[in-house]
Amino acid sequence: MNDIKVNRRGFLKALGWGGAGTALTACDLPTTITLEEGKEEVVAYVVPEEYVIPGIGVWYASTCTQCDAGCGLHGRVREGRILKVEGNPDSLINNGSTCLMGQAGVQNHYNPDRVTQPMMRKGAGLQPISWDDAMAELSKRIKSTSGSKIAWVSGSVSGHQSVLISEFLSSVGSKNHFAHETINSSVWSQVCADMIGDAEPRLRLDKAQIIVSFGADFLGTWKSPVHFAGEYAKFRSGQRGMLVQVEPKMTLTGGNADLWIAANPGTEGALALGVANFILDRGWNKENVPGTVKQALAAYDVDTVAGLTGVPATKIQRIASLFSERAPSLAIAGATVEGQANGYDAASAVMLLNIIMGNIGNTIEAGNKFPERALRAKSGNTGDLVKFAQGLEDKKFDLLFFSNSNPVYTAPDALRVKENLSNASFKVALTQHPDETALAADLVLPLYSSMEDWGSHVPAYQPEKVSLSIQQPLMEPLYKDTRGFGDVMLSLLKVKSNAYNKFPDYYSYLKTAMVNMPESVRSGLKGSRDQMWTNLLQNGVLNAGSNTPKLTPKPRAIKAATVSKNSEYPMHLVPSARLGLWDGRHANIPWLQEAPDQISKVVWGSWAELHPSTAGKLGVQNGDFIRVSSASGSIETQVYVHKGIHPNVVAVPMGQGHSAYGRYAKDRGVNPLKILDAVSEEKTGELALYATRVKVTKTNKSEVLVKMGGSETQLGRGFVRTVSADQFRRTEGEA
Repeated sequence: MNDIKVNRRGFLKALGWGGAGTALTACDLPTTITLEEGKEEVVAYVVPEEYVIPGIGVWYASTCTQCDAGCGLHGRVREGRILKVEGNPDSLINNGSTCLMGQAGVQNHYNPDRVTQPMMRKGAGLQPISWDDAMAELSKRIKSTSGSKIAWVSGSVSGHQSVLISEFLSSVGSKNHFAHETINSSVWSQVCADMIGDAEPRLRLDKAQIIVSFGADFLGTWKSPVHFAGEYAKFRSGQRGMLVQVEPKMTLTGGNADLWIAANPGTEGALALGVANFILDRGWNKENVPGTVKQALAAYDVDTVAGLTGVPATKIQRIASLFSERAPSLAIAGATVEGQANGYDAASAVMLLNIIMGNIGNTIEAGNKFPERALRAKSGNTGDLVKFAQGLEDKKFDLLFFSNSNPVYTAPDALRVKENLSNASFKVALTQHPDETALAADLVLPLYSSMEDWGSHVPAYQPEKVSLSIQQPLMEPLYKDTRGFGDVMLSLLKVKSNAYNKFPDYYSYLKTAMVNMPESVRSGLKGSRDQMWTNLLQNGVLNAGSNTPKLTPKPRAIKAATVSKNSEYPMHLVPSARLGLWDGRHANIPWLQEAPDQISKVVWGSWAELHPSTAGKLGVQNGDFIRVSSASGSIETQVYVHKGIHPNVVAVPMGQGHSAYGRYAKDRGVNPLKILDAVSEEKTGELALYATRVKVTKTNKSEVLVKMGGSETQLGRGFVRTVSADQFRRTEGEA
């Protein structure tokens, strides 16, 4: 039925309007369907490889690259095609599990809108060229450009890909590497480095009896979600742990919490200090702190903190009581805390809770560090985006490279990245898909998908033993004019360096580098070099000896910032992240577009979440369109009304609003990142994603809000009833 024009969102909307009859009418089905309408070319697999048994799948180990957590994968290949992925049980990151983004990697690989050949700008558009011509032009540009004028913009990168980028920039005399990730934990990492001496400590959810999370959606988008989901299962088993979640908008983690608290946005630090002060005042603390710290905390009595945060004093006291009684405890700070203008101090207040309760060395252990420093992760952040934008504004760059990063889409309009790209004379995008940055480039180099390419990955967050995971091709490339990232990097290195001429391709470089690592690193691999390489490909992971720092708590006096009222822009904008579309990089995958949001169940579009009291004041309901305006711009989207949000907050999920990126992403929904103000976190320089104030106005437009599921209320009928955990244990669980 190739002539039928109906998309998934339209089909779901039709179902919402009139049921199956309306849906079938909307499809405009022909009266007679012939075999010709579904014809396709079929190529016989006449001479398979020796190890291929027709109809039998073979599993190969690799690494998921859908986010930077570094989960290990097993891919099922049949007749030379990758069909399915599952988690690698040998990976200490994910222990055999995957998330929906990892599962959707197969569809990312088969995406029909992939870039399939090199393209160069000629006039106003991009035109196909050969690889030889593309590399000849690039070689000429590299040789004629001063090293200080060359810059590389990437996402988080580790392993030998990171080594090659560093080596290339070193060969041309440049230090301009900007690693940008919209969803990151860089402020928390800086606080950990400053207050306990380790930027990436190991968080032992499984050892805690209570977790108080200040905006850390560790089940959804924070650090390593699949790993933390496994640790959370241990936390809930046995003597069931208690979870308290403090955040302005309910996340997947918040939806699983025993106690969910919506404090006034920007006051989470004050709440943490109030809890710490109450614990110290009652003498419940396990560790003493300097007098200067106690003196600073004295200003945060429960009544004062209740006035600042909007959280009742009795609830503050209850959190403090639970946090001290249910030892060992754990407090963590995530995106909505880090993304404030005072995010560093707020996250420091959360860490102070851990210090006074003796959690350092208990539920917060020293993290494992990969012994080969060059292979460690260069984690992306938003501070590098701000620096890059300023460099563009100041015309510091002539030759730009982009890989695994789309700043034209992710950068707020206030940073003027798109407009200032013209200040660089030549821009190169190494990409798999035609995203906004690629279409603004002068040269586009098409890459293999992660299921066609080689690589090695060392995740920033390492549980238990430190590990390196290998990425190997799960099938032959779909398109003959695409190349591997490592192969392109070797070609770039050879322009000005002879050191890599002995490697004909990235495979030979990677194999040589891996089997020649120091014995202390590859101690888990035995036999000859060929046997070690074979074992590594079979296992998919290399568990190495680690370099573990010593944790030294350094409590300090902290002052939480107050949040002033803004009569022109009275509400707080939360550009929320969710497991699925992430920061927008997965908007071109239809599986993830139609995966319901974990809270609202909305699919294939954008929405703005409002509290019922706020929606009532505006006179809007589900499906009505509102305008969300900041000092930097405005967006219009539909309303979703629910109680899991602070009344002074409007939350618009990230991921939609692409102007390019293929048929599944283009012109769908809105991008809340575009209207963010260019406010930076005071101590770290990170872009304060949650510090933008907005006003919300009603429009006269309304449509059916496309979402899965039915009613969100029992309408008083009591189909589902709840009991307390203690009562359950008395009557069922431990009877």
